Amino acid sequence: MPRPRVGIFGLTGCAGDQLVLLDCEDELLALAGMLDIRDFLMASSQNDGDSPLEVALVEGCVASRRDEERLRRIRGRARWLVALGACATGGGVPAMDDGNDRARRERLATVYGQTGLSYDSLPPRAVTEVVPVDLSLPGCPVEKQELLALLAHLLQGHPPPPVEWPVCAECRMAENRCLLLDGAPLCCGPLTVGGCQARCPSLGVPCLGCRGPIEDADPGAAVPVFAQNGLPRDAIEARLRLFSARARWEKAE
Repeated sequence: MPRPRVGIFGLTGCAGDQLVLLDCEDELLALAGMLDIRDFLMASSQNDGDSPLEVALVEGCVASRRDEERLRRIRGRARWLVALGACATGGGVPAMDDGNDRARRERLATVYGQTGLSYDSLPPRAVTEVVPVDLSLPGCPVEKQELLALLAHLLQGHPPPPVEWPVCAECRMAENRCLLLDGAPLCCGPLTVGGCQARCPSLGVPCLGCRGPIEDADPGAAVPVFAQNGLPRDAIEARLRLFSARARWEKAE
C-alpha cells in the first residue's frame, strides 16, 4: 500500500509548529517510514512542489499576496488541508490589530520609510479565511501529542475527534486551584479550547488563550467577571484577541 503523500508548509509566522514536528525525536523515524513527505522546506532542500498530496499541514497567517497565492496552490494540491497553530487558525499575534490596514501602512512607513509602502503586505488573515480548511489544530505552538494523534488518525483515513471542552475542564481534572481565586486578574481558561492539558495554569501561569475560543465561548458573560478584578474593558478584550483576533469571537458586550 503506498504511503500517503504529505506536505508541510509555512506562511508568515515563526515556524514553531513545524519545529514541533521535527522535535518528535522518538517518533520521527517511524513517521518518515509511514508518510511520503514530498514537500517540507524546513527539513529538506529537495522538494516536490507539484505532485498531489493526501495531506497538507499549513502554519502561519496570510500576510502578503505571495502567502495567498502559495496557499491557494497548496489547497489545489491537497485532499486534506490542516490549519496548524494559532496563526493559521485565528491569525495569531500578527493579526492582533484586527486587520487595521491604515495602522499597518503607518507602521510600514515608520519602520521602512516610504519604500515600505510598496512592500507586499496585507492585513494578516487566518488560513481559514482564505481557503476551505478540513481540519484545524490550535496552539502556539501546537501540542506534540495532538499533532501525532492527528497524523495517526489521518493514516487511518478519518479525522480525529474534536476537542469540545475548555482549558478550565483540564485544570479541574488536574486538581489545580483556580488562579482567579488566587488573585490572577484574568485567565482565558474558561473561554479557550482545551487539549493542552492546562499546561500554563498547571505551572501557575494564567491561560493566555493561545488555542483560540471554544465553540460556545461567551466573552460577553466573562468580561464583567474579569472586570471585577479591576481590569479595564479594553485590556480584557485585547487579551482575549491576542492570539485569535481573526477567530469567530463574539463581540464582548
